[in-house]
Amino acid sequence: MKKLFLLVSALTLFVACAAPETPAPSSNANVSSSPAAVAMTETAAIANEKAIWDSIKTKDYAAFENMLAADQIEVTGEAVNAKAQSVAMVKDFEPTEVNYSDWRFMSIDKDAYLITYTVDMKGKYKGKEFPAESGRASSAWVNQGGKWLAIYHQETPIKPAPAAPATPKKSPAATATASPAASAAVPATGSDPAANEKIVWDLFKAKNYDGFASLLDPAFIEVQPDKVYTRAESIEGVQTFDATKATLSDWKSVTLNSKAAITTYVAKMAGMPGDGERHSTVWAERNGKWVALFHQGGTPVRQPSAAPAPSVAASPKAAASPAASKTP
Repeated sequence: MKKLFLLVSALTLFVACAAPETPAPSSNANVSSSPAAVAMTETAAIANEKAIWDSIKTKDYAAFENMLAADQIEVTGEAVNAKAQSVAMVKDFEPTEVNYSDWRFMSIDKDAYLITYTVDMKGKYKGKEFPAESGRASSAWVNQGGKWLAIYHQETPIKPAPAAPATPKKSPAATATASPAASAAVPATGSDPAANEKIVWDLFKAKNYDGFASLLDPAFIEVQPDKVYTRAESIEGVQTFDATKATLSDWKSVTLNSKAAITTYVAKMAGMPGDGERHSTVWAERNGKWVALFHQGGTPVRQPSAAPAPSVAASPKAAASPAASKTP
């Protein structure tokens, strides 16, 4: 799901996936963790992410490849890349300056986590310098066989927040939903993240915002071009757009472990760029119920034939809420 009201420009994302585990490893180190290792910490997660970027800057492509899971996906404007594509594409990207800020860490469970941050960069793409660019990046990592590996990455170009609507809507937390559909029963979610995401969009179309809220984890966050939204902000923001004619396509899902998965897809609706946007959502089981933990949207779809903007392969938005651009 994503926020459809923050529709983004055609910036291609630079992706940096995952890296080793605690303590902070060097870019060319093949560091692994014990299968019995404790859950990842924010400090170690940041070090891992930076290690991925360092492997790209030093052109240590073997180290870069070794830090990616076999089923890794990278969500870019042109496509959802598999590991082989990410490894091949990263060789065209030569970052000369990379700065990070606004780190946010979320533990999915002891064997999986999410990290999101802002990245500002300069460099070359296919030998040509590109203007300084900024994006909101997110990565998901998993512990496979005792080694932490990057399994998902996505970036969204930073854009200013849209103008506030003439008549601001009240937060669903402060008032009951006006739509009669709000009291309708919400279908049970399961381990299929794509099926869960479709349930969310059906709730949007029915304007069942209370139902939507019931599918979000208390710690849910949503990454959009203008900012990172809290659960309450996403629930409020989703009420600012009309999803009745929205179409969803190009689904791809990846399992993190038995109790967590990611789905990514293309959403099209009024107010979005012509070819739509790519959205991603992380779903996880909590107390016997599958809920959305994270969503990233606002990655504009670009045709492969279009002149590519600098884009790094191998870096890991989740679609549970349409608040900013306003779509799940």
